[in-house]
Amino acid sequence: MTRMRAVGIFLTVLALGCAGIGGDGADRGGRRVLSRDSKVATEATREVQSRFARDLPFENARDFELANRGRIGGPEVLRVPASDGTMAWDMTAYAFVEGEAPDTVNPSLWRQAKLNNIHGLFEVTDDIYQVRGYDLSNISFIRGRTGWIVIDPLISMEAAGAALELVNETLGPRPVTAVIYSHSHADHFGGVRGLVSVEDVDAGRVRIVAPTGFMHHAVSENVMAGNVMTRRASYMFGRLLPAGPRGRVDSGLGKTTSVGRVSMIAPTDVISETGATLTIDGIEIVFQNTPNAEAPAEMMFYFPHRKAFYAAEEANAVLHNLYTLRGAQVRNGADWARWLDEAIDLFGGDFELVFGGHHWPRWGREEGIAYLASQRDLYKYIHDQTLHLANLGLTPLEIADRIELPKSISMQWFNRGYYGTLNHNSKATYQLYLGFFDGNPSNLNPHPPVEAGRRYVELAGGAAPLLTHARAAYGRGDYRWVAEVVKHLVFADPRNEQARWLLADALEQLGYQSESGPWRNFYLTGAQELRDGKSDFAGIVDTASPDLLARMPSEMLFDYLAISLDGEKAADAQITLDLSFTDLEERWLIEIENGVLRYHESRRVEDPTIALSIARADFVGVLSGQVGLPKLLREDRASLEGGLLAIARFGRLFRRFTPDFEIVMP
Repeated sequence: MTRMRAVGIFLTVLALGCAGIGGDGADRGGRRVLSRDSKVATEATREVQSRFARDLPFENARDFELANRGRIGGPEVLRVPASDGTMAWDMTAYAFVEGEAPDTVNPSLWRQAKLNNIHGLFEVTDDIYQVRGYDLSNISFIRGRTGWIVIDPLISMEAAGAALELVNETLGPRPVTAVIYSHSHADHFGGVRGLVSVEDVDAGRVRIVAPTGFMHHAVSENVMAGNVMTRRASYMFGRLLPAGPRGRVDSGLGKTTSVGRVSMIAPTDVISETGATLTIDGIEIVFQNTPNAEAPAEMMFYFPHRKAFYAAEEANAVLHNLYTLRGAQVRNGADWARWLDEAIDLFGGDFELVFGGHHWPRWGREEGIAYLASQRDLYKYIHDQTLHLANLGLTPLEIADRIELPKSISMQWFNRGYYGTLNHNSKATYQLYLGFFDGNPSNLNPHPPVEAGRRYVELAGGAAPLLTHARAAYGRGDYRWVAEVVKHLVFADPRNEQARWLLADALEQLGYQSESGPWRNFYLTGAQELRDGKSDFAGIVDTASPDLLARMPSEMLFDYLAISLDGEKAADAQITLDLSFTDLEERWLIEIENGVLRYHESRRVEDPTIALSIARADFVGVLSGQVGLPKLLREDRASLEGGLLAIARFGRLFRRFTPDFEIVMP
């Protein structure tokens, strides 16, 4: 059954019904028959599961220690009723998640599901508590002078109210004096009215704190596209599946979403800049503004009195989404990494605890920094190497198939792809910079999938019947269909001249027909290269020209350098470059580790691998190949410690991009 509940400005579609899926079957003669029953795992699936079980460090049980640490209590049977008598949240549905993984569940995901089954009230440190396992996200409680400061009040009023009830019953009743929304996703604000009333906020008895842009983005993401997003979220979070080894097991970020009433109260305090400090109910809080990473409006913050850093949803025990499959704005992995790196600079010298909106805390300064740093490099690697491969001419599907994380990143359990994946996050990064189009004109305006599918059904196997079919389509003037069909043969066998030329003819006709100049140019250039090969690139504009590089701010220059880094070659490299720009009086630390290039103006290290002093204009000249570093050293225009061999090893880790890659052929 599907119910629609209008809550304020929200239209939330909650799909509660589950359709049955049946299993294997055979008739009395032993012949295979189809059924609606669910199926057992095939031999191929079992082999995949075995490979995961063999290759990952399952002997490392550290996360189970962390997830159970500080547990005070909670109900053995956790079921949260909704006002209409249905269940807003039911953890009993996941009682089957115990023991060894069944062969219908990836053992790595099964491990995460067991961790996410651990629920109840936890003491994080003195005066800081979390309720976990009451919704997709965590809800945190800070003991203030007179009441509770609540962080991220879950999705639904019912779930948040049940969490507050558990806290007050266990720790003693206290009023809620403030609520902090860390960001603009509904699982971090939707339950607010289960904790406080609008009247209390209006009367000044409760403060609501949120990052700048919160209201705009909370509304635009959750309402403007809310209907289609909710429908897709029912897929993403398994809401239509029965819980079980052959159905819903876990979403990676948490079990699933609660299905109660979603609410919101507008902020009374808006945090617009990093370093802003508020004292709320006697507790000092220092904020870090972190937009355009996990959410378009987000902030992390620090509690100096307990040396506790709240990472919001910027650091989790999963690889998160740069594109969420329910649909949302694509997120910038470079920004995400930058905020985590900034957090280490701002708070890493002092904090003793990192906790957040999902999963379990990390205790101790060393472990907390290592956790944030590894997650930082995770998102930076995906960002930089997606663009690296794109600049070599690879398409989104090719990038997703090729990109691999360094083992120093991927073998950390908290970096595994339980929620986001390396595959679709690389496609998201491509989309962020280059959009949906992969540059191949055959893909610019093909028939829609249904029409294309009908035509594919008509095809016979092999090159000859494909070309016969395509020629007939060409004769009918169906050039879009020719482009769709023949591109597959061209990529399978680029030596087949008949295929290349027929495709060129079709693209040419489409170019002729095009009203758009860019469309025409794409089609006709593709036709030319299919016939004559790649064009002469001497006269094209170089967007990374030395002149442009020279005018970039240093930060942008290093961003470009990071994209140029070949992550596969650099996966095991550990290099520090102390770089001084003598003409600008700038000094930078460049680090290469985990296949990632990082840069800092304020950090220093003892005994860097290389120390180089050079004018920035000359540095750009070296990068662009206009001048050699040995010449600059001989002329005393640069000084180097560490040797030319070291700087040469550094240089070999980078690729110089050229625009001579194929588009219409492999």
